[in-house]
Amino acid sequence: FITGGITMAARMKRKVGAENVAIVEPSEMHYYQPIWTLVGAGSKNVASSGRPTASVIPSGVTWVKSKVAELNPENNTVHTDSGKKISYDYLIVALGLELHYEKIKGLPEGFEHPKIGSNYSVETVEKTWNALKNFKEGNALFTFPNTPVKCAGAPQKIMYLSDAFLRKTGKRSKANIIYNTSLPVLFGVKKYADALWEIVKKRDLNVNLRHNLIEVRADKQEAVFENLDKPGETEVYKYDMIHVTPPMGPPAVLKGSSLDDEAGWLDVNKSTLQHKTYANVFGIGDCTNLPTSKTAAAVAAQSAVLDRTVSRILKKQTPDKTYDGYTSCPLVTSYNTVILAEFDYDGQPLETFPVDQSKESRVMYHMKADIMPHLYWHGLLKGLWGGPGPYRTIMHLGMK
Repeated sequence: FITGGITMAARMKRKVGAENVAIVEPSEMHYYQPIWTLVGAGSKNVASSGRPTASVIPSGVTWVKSKVAELNPENNTVHTDSGKKISYDYLIVALGLELHYEKIKGLPEGFEHPKIGSNYSVETVEKTWNALKNFKEGNALFTFPNTPVKCAGAPQKIMYLSDAFLRKTGKRSKANIIYNTSLPVLFGVKKYADALWEIVKKRDLNVNLRHNLIEVRADKQEAVFENLDKPGETEVYKYDMIHVTPPMGPPAVLKGSSLDDEAGWLDVNKSTLQHKTYANVFGIGDCTNLPTSKTAAAVAAQSAVLDRTVSRILKKQTPDKTYDGYTSCPLVTSYNTVILAEFDYDGQPLETFPVDQSKESRVMYHMKADIMPHLYWHGLLKGLWGGPGPYRTIMHLGMK
């Protein structure tokens, strides 16, 4: 998830010159992952979500095409897996998070069978669409793991889209749609959770809270869940389709690097994004321990704050701009509607538009499917989009 790295490289290039900026990134392709929800539902193709990394790295910036093997903040060095040692004056860590399908027994090898998919990986997102379009009858299962995740709305968005698809194709009466989530709530922010529960009731969807997927027997089309409120109690569900959201965790390279907190995430100041121990290290995005939802929208808002923080540090001044935890999740509820959730560290709605965004909206769907990708490629990755903060103030006539 190099979004944060590319946007900050573009911003730093404008501050210190391209010749003083380097990106360490192994991937040949860069993907706009938020669109994978729509790929899994058959309304976008996966090819449209990717571009060569070379085309999105700011021109003139050095691209070290390797993986980071070790971070050594004591000596201001980064070691790559190709044996290269890079020294730095300032380091921005934007490592993203890691997917752990292997923590579910029977995965990832289970993906070789039909009727199972996952919108979280480029290798498995089209399998979701195959499972959905070939659904005949029985249980359609959707899961949410017992770990922090990126885009916490995505595991249920694909359920709403699958429901809409099955209605459209006349198969809904033969389907039993089940959402098994480890969480004790449907969504973390009450205003939007209330709206989602209404949709769940109206569309006859079955939600089981505190149910965590621990095994997939793909050959038998069975999934095993543990009841987190009753340790040791498990339940087996048959399925004709399953969408798996994998457990996720911090990048392995951070663990024990003296940059991480006790859970393994990059330990940064939640207001300035500066590392709590090393003053010349900063963090952005999914790899950090910022207590907000991990999304591309959060990266955008963080990038504007981090830009200012680094500027001040370069001038030997104290950081003065603070990140409020702004994050956003366009909750896709059908093939033409979205509930646009936007909120801060306190889980308080922080809405851009002067309408009630907990209502399903066609305009917001258009924004998610067509406008946001443009904003991503041409705004965020170029270091020009720092989130909707300034627009929110205008839209609300200066009231927010």
